[in-house]
Amino acid sequence: MSRHIVTDPLLWSLLLLLGLMFGMPHLTGLFAWLFPSLERPVYLQDSFALLAWAHVWLVLISSAIAIVIGVGAGIGVTRPAGREFRSLVETLVAVGQTFPPVAVLAVAVPVMGFSEQPAIIALVLYGLLPIVQGTITGIETVGESILETATGAGMSRWQILTRVELPLAAPVIISGIRTSVIINIGTAAIASTVGAKTLGSPIIIGLSGFNTAYILQGAVLVALLAIISDMLFERWLQRYRPH
Repeated sequence: MSRHIVTDPLLWSLLLLLGLMFGMPHLTGLFAWLFPSLERPVYLQDSFALLAWAHVWLVLISSAIAIVIGVGAGIGVTRPAGREFRSLVETLVAVGQTFPPVAVLAVAVPVMGFSEQPAIIALVLYGLLPIVQGTITGIETVGESILETATGAGMSRWQILTRVELPLAAPVIISGIRTSVIINIGTAAIASTVGAKTLGSPIIIGLSGFNTAYILQGAVLVALLAIISDMLFERWLQRYRPH
């Protein structure tokens, strides 16, 4: 095994995440020592592995929807026919992020009931802003001279968008998606307040029962997911950087 693989922080972060996901029940002694006043120092109501998978799945679904809407809106307002709607779109997505996700859940739950659906709506609204901003900024960084050259070469508007603008704007767009996903990993914990199974479950139960150990266990796993996701996006972005 090469030295690079052995010292790879992504590998060690993944191993630590997997170790905690499957080995948390075996750390009862450690948490009992850290929190001697607690009768149940380790969260055992659900498997941490299942909670982590449900958390990731919720983030993937909401992020995929946000990417489709956000990138589509960003492209739309940079086209000649859509420029007049730019300020409106930017205002709407800004409001979506400033509106607390808990408030979205409070409005959606009476209509949809306790399920993952209200949480997905809240996460999509909360994750749109960085994606829309990244798409607009990335496309606007493509120089006019490049666009004129592409037009002079006989390329259609669609070809210019897909073969010139989007490839050149990709690093900035990916950076926006990266920010959105990291935000949603942390925010997805609140989905447990409306009946969804996520890594927020031990955090919510810990808060309601004054169990600091539960809170720590859920928070550490959420933090590791965010760190690993950030590292993966960094590897993705390295492909677009000159070597």
